[in-house]
Amino acid sequence: MNCFVGLMLLLVVSSCSTKEDLVKYVDPNIGTAHSRWFFYTPAALPFGMAKPAPTTNGHYGNNWGWEAVGYDDRHESIEGFANVHEFQLGGIVLMPTNGKLITTPGKLENPDLGYRSRFKKESEIAQPGYYKVDLADYDITAELTATKRVAIHQYTYPANKKAHLLFDIGNQQGESGKVVDAEVKRIDEYTVEGWVETAPEYVKKYQKGSTVNMYFVAKLNKEMTEFGVFRGDSIIANQSEISGKGAGFYFSFTTQEAETIEVQLALSYTSVENARENLMAEGKAFAEAKEDANHIWNTELNKILIKGESETDKVKFYTGLYHALLGRGLANDVNGTYPKNDGTIGQLPLNEDGTPQFNFYNTDAVWGAFWNLTQLWTLAWPEYYNDFVQTHLQVYKDTGWFSDGLANSRYVSGVGTNYVGLIIASAYNCGIRNYDTDLAFKAALANELGWENRPLGAGKMDVKSFLENGFIPHQEEWGEIPEASAFSASHVLEYSFSAHAVAQFAKQMNKTKEYNQLMKLSGNWENIFDSSIGFIRPKDENGMFISDFDPLEPWRGFQEGNSWQYTFYVPHEPQKLVEKIGNERFNERLDSIFIASRKNGFGGGKEINAFAGVKTIYNHGNQPSLHIPWLYNFSGEPEKTQFWTRTICNEFYGSDPIHGYGYGQDEDQGQLGAWYVMASIGLFDVAGLSGENPSMQIGSPAFDEITIQLNPDYYSGKSIHIKVENNSPERFLVESVKLNGKVLENNSVSFKDLIKGARLEFKKKND
Repeated sequence: MNCFVGLMLLLVVSSCSTKEDLVKYVDPNIGTAHSRWFFYTPAALPFGMAKPAPTTNGHYGNNWGWEAVGYDDRHESIEGFANVHEFQLGGIVLMPTNGKLITTPGKLENPDLGYRSRFKKESEIAQPGYYKVDLADYDITAELTATKRVAIHQYTYPANKKAHLLFDIGNQQGESGKVVDAEVKRIDEYTVEGWVETAPEYVKKYQKGSTVNMYFVAKLNKEMTEFGVFRGDSIIANQSEISGKGAGFYFSFTTQEAETIEVQLALSYTSVENARENLMAEGKAFAEAKEDANHIWNTELNKILIKGESETDKVKFYTGLYHALLGRGLANDVNGTYPKNDGTIGQLPLNEDGTPQFNFYNTDAVWGAFWNLTQLWTLAWPEYYNDFVQTHLQVYKDTGWFSDGLANSRYVSGVGTNYVGLIIASAYNCGIRNYDTDLAFKAALANELGWENRPLGAGKMDVKSFLENGFIPHQEEWGEIPEASAFSASHVLEYSFSAHAVAQFAKQMNKTKEYNQLMKLSGNWENIFDSSIGFIRPKDENGMFISDFDPLEPWRGFQEGNSWQYTFYVPHEPQKLVEKIGNERFNERLDSIFIASRKNGFGGGKEINAFAGVKTIYNHGNQPSLHIPWLYNFSGEPEKTQFWTRTICNEFYGSDPIHGYGYGQDEDQGQLGAWYVMASIGLFDVAGLSGENPSMQIGSPAFDEITIQLNPDYYSGKSIHIKVENNSPERFLVESVKLNGKVLENNSVSFKDLIKGARLEFKKKND
């Protein structure tokens, strides 16, 4: 009897600890029409370095550094499988072929002229940690998976006396920029090594004269005796190595029917030697790696569990969550070496066991990330958020400045501002503090107040005027770097917001003088508010509002937007903004915005373009507008926040390749997906958790139940449990909310209460 009871208890415990299979709800192909280079990497691990994926037009180039290039679901042929997919980084392409040896990729409109292959769309399987497709022109099945730093390829060939495997190394891929130099060589019958140096457009702009390097070591499971090198369509047989632009290498061999060739390809951003060490530490057989990848993704996705009747909403939710965990990628090696800003190799501090004390990441700018990614990371991935802070502190120690974005530590600002100080202040104010907090404050303060000898890549090149005059003079002429000079009004708003965030950091650090200075600066937005029309309006060098002003005109004083959108950009003082516009007028304006923008899909309609919505009054496809539907919580009509956030989730977000994140909008490394997750949870902070005592505003949860697992290394509570009574896909409005059994008197809940372990009970209205 006792044995039976023990067995039953074991089964119960085992059942409770079993993770749900949530990978099945992730569809990486959602939104892949007109998607960015880093967007489609299904075989990668969360925050991984190795991101193998098919490319359809990766070699086409990227003249501006931000165009959609890589994988487009509408294309009908694949040109190869690139292993580096990061912001401003791309390359190291493999391609299996057979028959005549062709060494140029060819064009989409005529696949037969290159080594690219048509593919059977129905054969394509894309899920977190795994990708599979049949290359129709070669009758080859390609499969991909990965560990953190090792991409693992498996190619199943038909019987053929002339099968090939190409290593296309020295050609531009995705956002990599032009190739400066490259090398690839055969080490032995099983091993290929090499590197490529590129000059990404954003690096060229923000850190002139700098380049980035990518290194690899590839091990094959089949002895390769016939080989050669190529450059373009020039082929040299039996040569073991080649260098320079266009450098490529190939193996040729005979295959039996259904013979499998496996390639383990380790990456590094520091050296071939470190790539080799990464391979030794993380290399494993394809089947094992695939199983491990599935387990890792399920572990991460299980940190937020949802229950509800809409399968489509579950797919949207977990696909959005997947992108939020995919965008920014590991940049240090297993031994803690990392690429430094000056092009040399740095060393992270190590634990006693020789592992790095924190990981270093490549990252796009964090423009707008406080309205999606960092809120989500704070709740469920504070350990990653902490590493993110450590990454930027390391760059500060190396250079004396924060960089707005990083490509192998090189400066890649992108938008001309710099929110790293705000991001760190938010982490600190939420209790994420496993780093040198004194250094963090010093760096954040310098980011707000420093202007002398400020490098272009640190952004805020016009901050001196903000500090001394309280506004930034508008310039009609953009100049060579418009992000540094042409967006005076939006910069004033952004600098005011970040000054307020760092002020709260100062207050908690007992820095009274700095607190008062920053708080004064945080009110500078009022200097460009034109009360006669109720809009934010740029001023000229004489302090006068510019003439011929149209609040709908984009790019004139506003980065990627216009005054209709940016007038609401006062996230640190929303109540004061409501007062200035007038409560009734404020709500009427919001009403008109959402009623009108709904007709246009809450953005650029069905136009497939990253900037399709910049001329509209609300643009959910870009960062500056993402907090606006939550502002009703500050103007006395919270039910409209509930209605419009749910409506945006239902109508802006889709579940197919073209209608995914809008129609071909710019999904910046998981930001739009993370916004969907937060809105579906029903928790969001307009101030990006940057307040002294952060709180989250209440929205309308999409699901019957939501459970967020809390990290015990950071928070005292076990979980946040949200239960929704009377829920259905049609019911948006909330009648009441209880926190741990007590009715909430306002439309927010403190972050401290959430991380103690909270039970939120929502009750939806019947009508």
